[in-house]
Amino acid sequence: MTNFDVSEDEWREELIETRKEKDDFFDTHPQSPIPPGERDDFDGLSYFDPDADYRVTATVEAHDDPEPVELETTAGPSQRYLRTMTLHFEVDDEDASLAVYQQEGQDSLFVPFRDKTTGQQSYENGRYLELHPDRRLSDGDEIVLDFNVAYSPFCAYSETFSCPLPPEENWLDVLIPAGEQTLDGH
Repeated sequence: MTNFDVSEDEWREELIETRKEKDDFFDTHPQSPIPPGERDDFDGLSYFDPDADYRVTATVEAHDDPEPVELETTAGPSQRYLRTMTLHFEVDDEDASLAVYQQEGQDSLFVPFRDKTTGQQSYENGRYLELHPDRRLSDGDEIVLDFNVAYSPFCAYSETFSCPLPPEENWLDVLIPAGEQTLDGH
């Protein structure tokens, strides 16, 4: 069993608090992607219930010579990223993997993905995970991949945003009922 550093109760409380903070940002912040005219009717984002089964351990396959890739976007030109690693994991007794991308000069790791909820229970163009490891990851390292924090990009809420689309290599053939769901009307 992998040590996730916190108990399941602490993890659940932290997740719920993070969701409340995000809902507050979307409701009140000037940079919210919810158009100002729609904020009066905004009652918070829709989320799948927290589920520790979608908090998995992934094994890192580091790419020593990261390959540049162009990710298509919802509107406008493609965006350049480096494919820095691949994460291998098991979810619902299925082996799966996701490519991890990084923009030059950025520390965070970007994991756009689609799954069997895409276009049904979650945003039609996929969702994102961001990882912020406390050190450089190497081959064979393990990292927690928590799909409960998967989120829809801003373009799910307003057409004024252009967002990278998950490439086909990150289309999972499994259901991931965790993280943000589709917001009614979007």
